[in-house]
Amino acid sequence: MLVLDFGSQYSQLIARRVREAGVYCELVPGTTPWDALRERSPRALILSGGPASVYADGAPLCDPAALDSGVPVLGICYGMQLLAYQLGGEVASSNRREYGPANVQVDDEAGIFRDLPADLPVWMSHGDTIVKPPAGFRRLAHSSSSPIAAMGDDAGRFGIAFHPEVIHTRQGKEILHNFLYSVAGCRGTWKPAAFIEDAMLAIRERVNDGHVLLALSGGVDSAVCATLVHRAVPGRLTCLFVDNGLLRRDERRRVEEVMTRHLGVELKVVDASDDFLSALEGVVDPEEKRRRIGATFIRVFEREAATIRQIDYLAQGTLYPDVIESTSHDTFGAHRIKTHHNVGGLPADLRFQLVEPLRYLFKDEVRAIGSALGLPDDMVNRQPFPGPGLAVRILGEVTRARLETLRAADWIVVDEIKAAGLYRSLWQSFAILTPLQSVGVMGDYRTYGNVVAIRAVQSEDGMTADWARLPYEVLATISTRIVNEVPDVNRVVYDISSKPPSTIEWE
Repeated sequence: MLVLDFGSQYSQLIARRVREAGVYCELVPGTTPWDALRERSPRALILSGGPASVYADGAPLCDPAALDSGVPVLGICYGMQLLAYQLGGEVASSNRREYGPANVQVDDEAGIFRDLPADLPVWMSHGDTIVKPPAGFRRLAHSSSSPIAAMGDDAGRFGIAFHPEVIHTRQGKEILHNFLYSVAGCRGTWKPAAFIEDAMLAIRERVNDGHVLLALSGGVDSAVCATLVHRAVPGRLTCLFVDNGLLRRDERRRVEEVMTRHLGVELKVVDASDDFLSALEGVVDPEEKRRRIGATFIRVFEREAATIRQIDYLAQGTLYPDVIESTSHDTFGAHRIKTHHNVGGLPADLRFQLVEPLRYLFKDEVRAIGSALGLPDDMVNRQPFPGPGLAVRILGEVTRARLETLRAADWIVVDEIKAAGLYRSLWQSFAILTPLQSVGVMGDYRTYGNVVAIRAVQSEDGMTADWARLPYEVLATISTRIVNEVPDVNRVVYDISSKPPSTIEWE
């Protein structure tokens, strides 16, 4: 399955939903010529949403040959408008913009609405509407603001004005499933664990008798990448773990234990905390923190790599979202979300060839592969941790003393979340050291101590998140322990902001 990306913020999510349904899927630029698409032998095409209006000058369009190829097509939002516009229908600006929750009434169950309720709660996000469908198309559904909320023809081409990929469209997975299986005839053979043998074969063919270096972070991505390379080319991998001084408590020991004792991987550990803390001295701006941490890592990595035997390849745990986010500027109307250090932040004169076996996988697929490879559960299902580490969970300057304060508080948060059996149900849970101090009283003495914030969110993919309604008893225990066990902290607050408008991390 190919998703033709026209700049939607949800394009990546469409690909995830398709893979979750058991069908392998990749994103390609929406304007890709049909000849290039045909070489991939797609079972079907999905046209994503996007910020443009199809009738505007310079709006991105699909190669007409793709729409007339006989391959089933599903147009979503802008993709539906594009389908209508390019096939001779009429699209115009709507008198009433639809953004947010809405209800769609199904008029025809053909194809994508098979066995679904007649009234569907959906998520809309559009300002244009289909005034007249193309010849041969019929209306399949409508809403109060969209006379044609879905359309289709007998050639397997469908369009829907809403987003089935987001969780707010309750039957979205069923709609995609109907398109994939009933319309496109997919078989559902994509399983992450089946990827392992293919990946190891590809690594063997690429590396041959060369030697591979991998920068290990302690997260699931680099751990899975290291395990794959180690098993594919035994004795040809060296892992380098840089302790930047910004890690959580006990992280270094855990990485050494798993990678060397459990997996038998050759591991070199470097304590570079002085380098990183020197680079961060006096810095309070979050983006400047990131820049200095990235630059310091590259400098330390190159310095230490020079002490290791001849290296031919650099292995990285790059994931598909990293690739998409770092290259989204190539898609019409999309903004680059962020440049990932392992996609766009490497030196131009890098002397190693890259090995990236996870490049086309999503996080949940990597977790499944990690489990199949036998990695410990606490590593496979570890909550996401920011690349710059605790530096972006300390508001203001990063110092050794402030790091120790945050480490102790964060350890308590995670410890109590796990004790309450909540860890796996949360996307992230952690502590933040604020730049604030407040008056308190401990014993009979006045105190003026630090304020620690607690953040716990629930999310499916990190793109949106809601603050977790933790039990009061858990919050009370966390607060009591932090105030009693962490020196110079006398107040704990809980963040009840969702994403959007807030972000998950504070910096």
